[in-house]
Amino acid sequence: MKRSLSIILVLTIVFPIAAFAQGALKIGTVDMQRAFKEYNKTKDAEAKINDARSQAKKEYDDRAEAYKKALDEINSLNKQLDAPALTAEAKTQKAKERDDKIAAIKKMEREINEFSQTRDRQLQEQLMRMREGIVKEITDVVLEKVKTTNMDFVFDKSGVSLNGVPIVLYAPANVDFTNDIITVLNKPGRSTAVSSTQKTAVSPSPTPAKAVKP
Repeated sequence: MKRSLSIILVLTIVFPIAAFAQGALKIGTVDMQRAFKEYNKTKDAEAKINDARSQAKKEYDDRAEAYKKALDEINSLNKQLDAPALTAEAKTQKAKERDDKIAAIKKMEREINEFSQTRDRQLQEQLMRMREGIVKEITDVVLEKVKTTNMDFVFDKSGVSLNGVPIVLYAPANVDFTNDIITVLNKPGRSTAVSSTQKTAVSPSPTPAKAVKP
């Protein structure tokens, strides 16, 4: 029984290998990460996002500067309150002024935190929508290539398994058609369907710029 199972297993392995040897299956590979990185639309999106980050950082810095100025004013009032020559009436007035500024600066703290969190969340959502849209465009071009060349299987060279091991450990150079995909993507005047989410303006964020990856 064990011998029979072994024979079946060997045949199961040998038949696909024989099919490959006879050229029955047409295999291709594409580096999706490279295609994503070298697609002009990706570069344009990165530039827009970086501009939005810079704009938001300026707004964040303006708020931080106003906060620092308010804090300096509170510290100055505290020093004045410690002055021994200050009359009781003046002390009461300055104490009220200081308390009002403390209440205002606490509100300012909340606004700055909310601003940072909201902008960061909006930008992450925009990045995800942009990435998904571009990956779909690349995938559509790959599938079109598959149909026109009658390929049976296409593997992503940049993909890795759950163990962090490359999915494609080896493939002949002549089966890779990444250059063809990049050429089609960057062809001048190529029409692409742009979804409403891709048209959405990029939301600014005060966080530093990051590279976009697929």
